[in-house]
Amino acid sequence: MKYAFVNGYILDGTRDMEAMKDKIVLVNGKKIEDIVDKGHDLSSYEVIDLQGQYLLPGLINMHVHLAGNGKPQKKQRDNTKLVNLIFSNPISARVAYYLVREYASIELNSGVTTIRTVGGLKDLDSKIRDEINEGKIAGPRIICSNEGISVPHGHMAGSVAITARSIEEAKKHVDHLKDKKADFIKLMITGGVMDAKEKGVPGQMKMDPEMIKEVCDYAHSLGYIVAAHVESSEGVRAALENGVDSIEHGAVLDEHMIELFKKKNAFVTTTISPALPYALFDRSISNASEVEQYNGNVVFEGIVECSKTCIENDIPVALGNDVGCPWVSQYDFWRELVYFHKYVGVSNQYALYSATLNNARLAGVDDVTGSIEKGKDADLIVVKDNPLEDLHTLRTVKMVMARGDLLKDPKVKRKAEVDEQLDKFM
Repeated sequence: MKYAFVNGYILDGTRDMEAMKDKIVLVNGKKIEDIVDKGHDLSSYEVIDLQGQYLLPGLINMHVHLAGNGKPQKKQRDNTKLVNLIFSNPISARVAYYLVREYASIELNSGVTTIRTVGGLKDLDSKIRDEINEGKIAGPRIICSNEGISVPHGHMAGSVAITARSIEEAKKHVDHLKDKKADFIKLMITGGVMDAKEKGVPGQMKMDPEMIKEVCDYAHSLGYIVAAHVESSEGVRAALENGVDSIEHGAVLDEHMIELFKKKNAFVTTTISPALPYALFDRSISNASEVEQYNGNVVFEGIVECSKTCIENDIPVALGNDVGCPWVSQYDFWRELVYFHKYVGVSNQYALYSATLNNARLAGVDDVTGSIEKGKDADLIVVKDNPLEDLHTLRTVKMVMARGDLLKDPKVKRKAEVDEQLDKFM
């Protein structure tokens, strides 16, 4: 199909973006054919009249767990037991596949045209990625790690991460992920809020530095980059010293860590969304224990401080919302931009740039997506108002285009309880 988007404002996704008027975006097949002036001959195009609305690049969510729906929990569940049960028979395993596929569709309908998955159920993420790429189903572009690599009693071990009991076993897991065509490797280096049993100790080291180094070296030799779950300063230091390329979540940094980030050309993926409910909700709402709430606040403040420090020191910051955690739904990535603006203190313009072109660059796909530019894939969204003035307009997307396929009236089914509680902190 050939489309011409007319009579709207264009935000191109670049760092200094401003709303452009009297421009027309031409789409031919999967690509942005050109950006032309008003008055161009449109006789061979289907004209999409934006009626004064805003056209911008599709959003890119850099930290997704496709297997989760974000439903609030009244108590912790045994994820390992649940996953084992799911894959104990072909019927429930097939149901899991369809659920994960549906969650990918929800991401797309919410305006997210590219996702980076950082821990999933077996190889479901890469299977769905390939089906989307082959045009069999609709969905966002997926950059996936499939299962992460953890250690006994480590973060997500046995659920969305494989358990490695030795360095050699961890390397074999890398080979397994390569066989399943994962795009990068994810390590679970520290614990998190739910793992900690005492106040003040979230993000305890779980993976030995020697294992981190050996796995990173091996993954790099195969052409992979390595991302790592890290929620403590000690974990950040160990990860960067031993070869990790991206810190997922983050913690308070010192000068040595700042220098390591720069020396290693590493980046951090900030994820404010999952920590906020544990830190800021009343415990009668979050159902968190006193220890979990205390530690949630430690992690929340650490992630925010890490992002501020990185921005101040020109260290790249990606945006992801750790979707799948309690209270973090597949359709709510827009909230992460609002939190980035509110708690880290960046401008709306910088938040939007971070979620589009900058995320594309850090994901290694800025040659094909992330901005409205001639020759790039037609990954576009339409919103009613100017997000440079109010990011809340991203909550309701009027149109979504993913690699040239247009959804004119995308819908998502929202959770009333989630909206009611989270909206209090916007």
